[in-house]
Amino acid sequence: MYEDRSLPCRDCGEAFIFSAGEQRFFAEKGLTNEPQRCLDCRAAAKQARTGGGPRQYHAAVCGACGNQAMVPFAPRSDRPVYCSTCFDKVRAGLIAPPPAPAGA
Repeated sequence: MYEDRSLPCRDCGEAFIFSAGEQRFFAEKGLTNEPQRCLDCRAAAKQARTGGGPRQYHAAVCGACGNQAMVPFAPRSDRPVYCSTCFDKVRAGLIAPPPAPAGA
């Protein structure tokens, strides 16, 4: 049903292959638009979006055990932050997250 197709990259203009496997993956995920960039230009665009540098981490206090945690986002006072161990327990349902504050 799917066949490899050659598409032009919108950034560099070079042709790249949109493989049958990629087309099947796009269809399974409900993606209707074809890729616009070749693999190299896609990687360059992703690096430009993310800043290309290392993540900035912030210190926080775990809302479950009280230990210090380093998280890749700026903590807010209206939401709990968990260390990686407690976060895994919350995701597994072993620790109940605190109720949402009123008005949230």
